[in-house]
Amino acid sequence: MASPSSSRILTLTLDHLDHDHITSILLLLPFDSIVSFALTCKKFKSLAFSESLWELLCRRDWGSGTIDSLLAILSENERREFSYRKLYEKVSMLGSLSCRRLICKGDAFPKPRASHSLNLVSDWLVLFGGGCEGGRHLDDTWVAYVGSSRTIPMLTWQHVNSGLPGGRFGHSCTLVGKNSFILFGGISDNGSRLNDTWIGQILYESPYNIKVLWKPLEVGQYTPPPRGAHAACCIGDCMILVHGGIGLYGLRLGDTWVLDLSGHACWHQVATADRLSPSPRSGHTLTSIGGTRMAVLFGGRGEGYDVLNDVWLFDVEGKPVEQNNVSGLLSIPINMQSGVYICLYDTH
Repeated sequence: MASPSSSRILTLTLDHLDHDHITSILLLLPFDSIVSFALTCKKFKSLAFSESLWELLCRRDWGSGTIDSLLAILSENERREFSYRKLYEKVSMLGSLSCRRLICKGDAFPKPRASHSLNLVSDWLVLFGGGCEGGRHLDDTWVAYVGSSRTIPMLTWQHVNSGLPGGRFGHSCTLVGKNSFILFGGISDNGSRLNDTWIGQILYESPYNIKVLWKPLEVGQYTPPPRGAHAACCIGDCMILVHGGIGLYGLRLGDTWVLDLSGHACWHQVATADRLSPSPRSGHTLTSIGGTRMAVLFGGRGEGYDVLNDVWLFDVEGKPVEQNNVSGLLSIPINMQSGVYICLYDTH
């Protein structure tokens, strides 16, 4: 923090500058420096905490298109309560992460593995499958109670004996509702790609003792081609979205499928009506946006083994995103009764 004498000198200097010149100077500074500037005196605090300055900072660091897109989805009440400074502070805190290694008590512990699935289901971690040393693919299910406080001082793993899917890695396991999850696909011990669909359900025997019941999900004969290393997420409470992966003969896939759980479970392929769609890939992510029926696809490894960093938005609202409301989004209608749309976000 500046000394009283240096603060007075700076105040005298700034007294000769108008508001626009001071704002131009502050826009050259990083976030921490602006906060330090605000702490020197009350006058500087009022300058550094003005909403007009923080709007300019948000647009400087994230782009005007991003800010306009955010404002477009806010209601009138939300706009009246909106604060650029609070938004900037919250987004800045996203870069703060505290990590520590958890202590696991007891003698039972899962074997080392990779490309497994781990879900949080009603305060329990549920671990399934994966590949371990020697090329063996595991078919075990483990659970650990973490509670609702999420303090997690230590974990106690329990091996659950249940009707199991076959050993695999690179599968997807997606939480549906509060107590169920859908497992799809993966790669087996002999390298075979799978396309079976399983449902796992939590059965409570006591507050600290559960069972996981696995059973095949009847989805009919129309299913996605076998694959592993694909991406999946849950849209709403009754729809699983699956994209891409590694199919037969090591080919990377670019197709999109939806598992509809609203009635009798069934798969539908989502066929784009235009050539603009995510390219074939594996090892990517597909993440749902809470409170909406949208999902974001990012990255992966493409057909030429190149690593990707493009971003795509899947919209399952049943209507396209308006281009004049969301800058940088392009809506593409999909040949499907639920009215799915794929949108591209151009990062370049």
